[in-house]
Amino acid sequence: MLSEETLKLIEQIKSDMKNNLSEHRFNHCVRVMEKAQELARICNKKNYDEKVSEDEAALAGLTHDIAKEVPDENVFRIAKENDIEFDEIETKNTALLHGKLGAHIIKERYGLNENIQNAVKYHTTTSIEMNLLAKIIYVSDKVEEGRNSDTYDVEYERQLAEEDIDKAMLYILDANITALVKKKKLIHPNSILTRNKIKLDRNLW
Repeated sequence: MLSEETLKLIEQIKSDMKNNLSEHRFNHCVRVMEKAQELARICNKKNYDEKVSEDEAALAGLTHDIAKEVPDENVFRIAKENDIEFDEIETKNTALLHGKLGAHIIKERYGLNENIQNAVKYHTTTSIEMNLLAKIIYVSDKVEEGRNSDTYDVEYERQLAEEDIDKAMLYILDANITALVKKKKLIHPNSILTRNKIKLDRNLW
């Protein structure tokens, strides 16, 4: 159950996003919000070391792609003006920066807390600093109910997400890395580091 304050903020953010995102992207963000709330409830019933605020899951899910459609020519200008660091891989693949830009936007525009900011920030490249909320947002982005794919086994990913969020992360990361290798594309090193950390932490190697 979301708080009244969160419900009001969600309506404000939705109104803003409708004016700044395509209908397709906006609807995706709403579905990620719904999936993130669902997975937060599921994870909170399991034996994880931490609990997740459903309010934070909803807000992070809704806003995760708030900067997704910022024009490429504006991405680096906004990043430089606001001291948002980017690396060589992100320079070559501008789309990876929308997580960092989004984290900045939700801080400045709505005052959302650091936990939510980090979940938005990490949902593109991942990070070894990801907590349970950030993992839920990353997975929700991939398994929300509107997702269909000929490349990825989305139904299996959904099943894993409900069983074990770390195993879902690993499966999705492995599938993404494999797809990028086949396409001969760059892979952000954070994806490898995050994958290895989860495997080591959970003895899944």
